[in-house]
Amino acid sequence: MDQFHPDDPRHDPEAQRRLDRGRLIRAVNASLAFVLLLVLVYSAQGTFNVARFAVEPQAIAGLLGILTAPLLHGSVEHIVANSAALLMLGALAGSVYPRATLRSLPLIWICSGLVAWILGDAGTRHLGASGLSHGLMFLTFTLGLLRRDRQAIATGMVAFLFYGGMLLTVLPHEPGVSWQSHLGGAFGGVLGAFLFRRLDPLLPRKRYSWEDEEEATSAPEDELEPPAPRDVPVLWQRGEDEAPRGVVLRFPPRERD
Repeated sequence: MDQFHPDDPRHDPEAQRRLDRGRLIRAVNASLAFVLLLVLVYSAQGTFNVARFAVEPQAIAGLLGILTAPLLHGSVEHIVANSAALLMLGALAGSVYPRATLRSLPLIWICSGLVAWILGDAGTRHLGASGLSHGLMFLTFTLGLLRRDRQAIATGMVAFLFYGGMLLTVLPHEPGVSWQSHLGGAFGGVLGAFLFRRLDPLLPRKRYSWEDEEEATSAPEDELEPPAPRDVPVLWQRGEDEAPRGVVLRFPPRERD
């Protein structure tokens, strides 16, 4: 994983804040733009045959849906649910892992449709961007497990807190829901995390004021160890006229009545 050099401007807290803000703004804008694209496509679905651009499993004509199906949705509730997940997970993954997310999205997109085409039931149609949202969640969660720095772990925990239920929706659970595309998107996200986990540099660890105070007040380890006997200064010497140690002074026996 890349490390920062001493002359890197990101060592400056103010410069680092500007970089973080810029990444977040770009990620949010990109997520919003994609959601707006989904809304535009949904508003135009009445003008063309949607089934032609959906994934049709085990059909040659259905291969086109691998590229187009994530842009299509079956209802307003469908697009609203997917848009909310894409906005949050896209902003989260894109702001913390901009390079890994950009490289992983094509994998997630293709795997989502391809697995649905392979495992789906013949004669069905698969459409929607839920495979992409599953891929982003698994990408973020897996990167937290692989990188294990403070920010990666926090990001993975946030993604799991809001969308941890996606771990269950990659399996059959509800009729009419394409668990195959969920599984494909999850596979693409995990694969992208393993392939591109080193693309984004490790961010500098934020230092808090209480850590500096702790270091200033704590004593070095060698000061806590007692000195060796030979290093203890001699403060008193026995005089020549003093009785040597170990001499027992005898008292006269006590007379009995």
